Amino acid sequence: MEFCRSTALPHLEGRRSCQENTCYRPHSHDVLSIGVIDAGSSVLTTPASDPVNLETGNVIVIPANQVHACNPHEGRWLYQMIHMDQGWAASLAPRREASHLLAEINVFNHPDLHRRVNTLNTAIHKNETSEKIESQVKNLFEVLDVASCTTLRSSEADPELRALLAPVLIRLGDDESNPALDDLAESVGMTKYQLVRAVRRATGLPPLAWRQNARITQARRKLREGLPITETAHDLGFTDQSHFHRVFRAHVAASPGTYQG
Repeated sequence: MEFCRSTALPHLEGRRSCQENTCYRPHSHDVLSIGVIDAGSSVLTTPASDPVNLETGNVIVIPANQVHACNPHEGRWLYQMIHMDQGWAASLAPRREASHLLAEINVFNHPDLHRRVNTLNTAIHKNETSEKIESQVKNLFEVLDVASCTTLRSSEADPELRALLAPVLIRLGDDESNPALDDLAESVGMTKYQLVRAVRRATGLPPLAWRQNARITQARRKLREGLPITETAHDLGFTDQSHFHRVFRAHVAASPGTYQG
């Protein structure tokens, strides 16, 4: 597998990978993700929809904070993935005000999209200028905006529930050690079981899984900035290096060293 980042647009990250075994647990990104299946097939799962089979040539657009997992169906699975700041992407999309691309997970099967995603990822790997990359992103969005797609139902947003759970999510994200579920539940007037259901409904993940996902999101950011792996693990409360590697690999399907490059 291979990772690369744009010097001109540091938030832009490209990936080319091949997998044969189940490699991803349910997770989300804090950025917009666009992927394409180069060969083989995989199964996409989300909390609110039935599994979807992805075939060679399919393009998938995953908005920020949408929980998902994609794993090989049978045999080798080759794919590319591009991650980018969602606000920046929205500024380049044709319909900024309410683009369906940035609201729910969409799967496309369009003859020109595979080529356009591959061209964009190649430009990132070649570290092209920001002007050239932005032009290619605009061209990609122009096709995505009019192409037919399969939309996967996302978890229903509930601003009031999210606001109620804010203290819980802050502790899950910031505490050095795993906070006790009973303590978290008491802080928002719930039982432990009510809290687990509420966090899953609000985020797509149960509390401790959400915590792990948040920590790996931070780890990716720190590693991209050049922080050493041992220091990254320590900063995020992983006292055991092997545990950090296992959790990181389960979310990224690569070791921290491979990801950092």
